[in-house]
Amino acid sequence: MAAEPADTGSSKGCSSMADVYKGELTPLQRHVAFFDRNKDGVIYPSETYQGFRAIGAGVPLSAFSALFINGLLGPKTIPENEKARAFKLPIYVKNIQKGKHGSDSGVYDANGRFVPEKFEEIFKEHARTRPDALTGKELQELLKANREPKDFKGWLGGFTEWKVLYSLCKDEKGFLHKETVRAVYDGSLFERLEKERKSKESTENK
Repeated sequence: MAAEPADTGSSKGCSSMADVYKGELTPLQRHVAFFDRNKDGVIYPSETYQGFRAIGAGVPLSAFSALFINGLLGPKTIPENEKARAFKLPIYVKNIQKGKHGSDSGVYDANGRFVPEKFEEIFKEHARTRPDALTGKELQELLKANREPKDFKGWLGGFTEWKVLYSLCKDEKGFLHKETVRAVYDGSLFERLEKERKSKESTENK
């Protein structure tokens, strides 16, 4: 699936979306920027698919994630002066904080900034087997604790995000390590996973 060009109606519009990379990104923007494969400030489903494939996800999971994530977040991030484009489901990196769903951990605040206290709270309250990791059961307890009444979209969003992370990053004993979760929030995990996958493929091809 090839990345689609950013169609904002003019080259000026495309440039303005990419301007987000000229300044300092918020942690939430860094988190999603990995999936903006051509760094034009707009993430299309095809790019989300490519990003998931790049970190080692299979075709079914990558395809599902692309449609689910872009379908859930895209409409919320459309700039006020832009029209929603049918079936394209773009996510605008600049406005990603508008895509935050409810029933989450609160580690990102309303402006997409990292909240250290909320991050530490995850492990303080739910990491009972080991202080620096979560088991699958403990992760389920975290998701249940985060649920807001009748926030079904938020429940689904949180469940999908954490379950995908757990599936891709748990160790051989089923632990999701604190440093891995921290890397998700600061935006460094995806790049690391891509480098590890490329290195593994390079070694296997020798």
